Amino acid sequence: MTHTYLVPVRESKSGTLSLRTGLLTNGERVGLAFTSEASLLMTLGPSQQWIQLAPGALRAMLAPLGVTCVRVDPRPIAELSAESLAGEQLPGPVAARRPALPLAS
Repeated sequence: MTHTYLVPVRESKSGTLSLRTGLLTNGERVGLAFTSEASLLMTLGPSQQWIQLAPGALRAMLAPLGVTCVRVDPRPIAELSAESLAGEQLPGPVAARRPALPLAS
């Protein structure tokens, strides 16, 4: 069985889907991927649309955008900001920060 990610998308008025990306604090654009629907919905909200993509398909779709890293199960920036101020882990979809994964084959 091939592993797939849940990838957030936006739908245009004409029905075209586009991948939703994020920005790191240094301005770098990153892909977003989630390992469970619960994690995606907790992070982006219940109205967020998503599709399932294999890692290779995700890489292929992000490459033309110049995106070279994907954040898997990212946490909301508000949660990370509160964590850095409080100096402790907050409850959330992921217990620990996950590093960006390079998209190199």
